[in-house]
Amino acid sequence: MTGLLGKKLGMSQVFTEDGTLVPVTVIEAGPCAVLSVKERSVQLGFDAKKESRVNKPMAGLFKKASISARRFIREVPRQADKEYKVGDELKVDLFKPGDFVDVTGISIGKGFQGGMKRWNWHGGPQTHGSMSHRRVGSIGSTTTPGRVWKGHHMPGHMGAARKTIQNLKVIKADTENNLLLVKGAIPGNKNSYVIIKSAVKQKKAKAQAPAAAKAKPGAKK
Repeated sequence: MTGLLGKKLGMSQVFTEDGTLVPVTVIEAGPCAVLSVKERSVQLGFDAKKESRVNKPMAGLFKKASISARRFIREVPRQADKEYKVGDELKVDLFKPGDFVDVTGISIGKGFQGGMKRWNWHGGPQTHGSMSHRRVGSIGSTTTPGRVWKGHHMPGHMGAARKTIQNLKVIKADTENNLLLVKGAIPGNKNSYVIIKSAVKQKKAKAQAPAAAKAKPGAKK
């Protein structure tokens, strides 16, 4: 598995060779500096930051790695067959067109919202005389259980949560400008940080395909 840190720049569209329009999200992916190497993961830093804005513990980490201060620091899974060294840079060439990736980010915050917007409630009667068009309504019963169940859908804060969109196809990897174009939308506002990792489920599907073909030699392709 490979991974990179990046920044969402916005959405655009590209045309394939046959003229098909494909909506894409443009991500500034890397270069990411390797800050530390662990058994199953590597710690990466992305987006330069002023040294004066770094606290002493983080300044010591950057000094030890001989790397300039970085703003966004996360761990990503490492490739088992690849050696990493502190100070190395991982760039967008880790991915190529046709690959599938999982992108993790913080979704756009929508503040306090009612139940109809937050949970897609159907709503109450819309006829004349009804007083509960968009209200919560009954949230419990009488003596059994005599309380409100945990996890009941209620109005509250919506968005601003960690979300992962899986199996997004890489349309283009621009190594000169460190840009990655993936098909579809990803979580977050413009200029928000994201984590890009090779798709887990897509790899599992590819690994299971040869085994299924061997189990059914007479199956049609």
